[in-house]
Amino acid sequence: MSIESKHRFQAISLGFLAGYVNTVGFVALFGLMTALVTGNFILIGANLVSDSSSAVLIKFLAFPAFILGIAAIRVLTIWLDSKHRQNLQIQLTVLLQLVLLVAFMVTGLLASPIGNEPTTAAIICGMFGAAAMGAHSAYTRLLLPHLAPTSMMTGNVTQIVLDAMELMLGKGDTATKVRMSKSLWTIAAFATGAIVAGFCYVALSFWALLLPIGILVWLLRKEHYCELEAAQV
Repeated sequence: MSIESKHRFQAISLGFLAGYVNTVGFVALFGLMTALVTGNFILIGANLVSDSSSAVLIKFLAFPAFILGIAAIRVLTIWLDSKHRQNLQIQLTVLLQLVLLVAFMVTGLLASPIGNEPTTAAIICGMFGAAAMGAHSAYTRLLLPHLAPTSMMTGNVTQIVLDAMELMLGKGDTATKVRMSKSLWTIAAFATGAIVAGFCYVALSFWALLLPIGILVWLLRKEHYCELEAAQV
């Protein structure tokens, strides 16, 4: 498999994971967006003026949890830099995401069945989900700059439209086509993950998170990381 194919498969896997986890959080936890925390501010405003404002706290706490996930990844990468162990950055940052995602699943199962009001257990569950996706966002931004963003699709859609216009006007080049292809694959994977997650959660409750957990386990394979690190040199 070529480096380009490996990067594409990686983008598809991570985009699928982000869309999937975000949908599980939204369906299970009162409309919580674990991967798109800025969207929670809109939902907070809507909840505050609606008949039901009970879900405001879980959305509000998702923001600091998301920030903590980002900060944890950055602290980990800086610490590994100081120890001259940059070769472990990808493995350990994915491992951290895996631990947070497992915690999201376990606390979700403990909080189930989730009723009409968010319990303390459900709030903790949501915070683990947001922290996991904060770590995911930081990991892809810091260590996988060759990929299009895997959890924030608005920027990808904007870039695709800009690139399409460049090509239509005859101003695009090979780099434009490559960039457009990267965004298209990621968007398609994110959308697929979001759709699949809804059905999986209805059927399996929080056990549905075993699928994205499995994706992260696959990403921890030593051979996979050696190839990626060689590609980044």
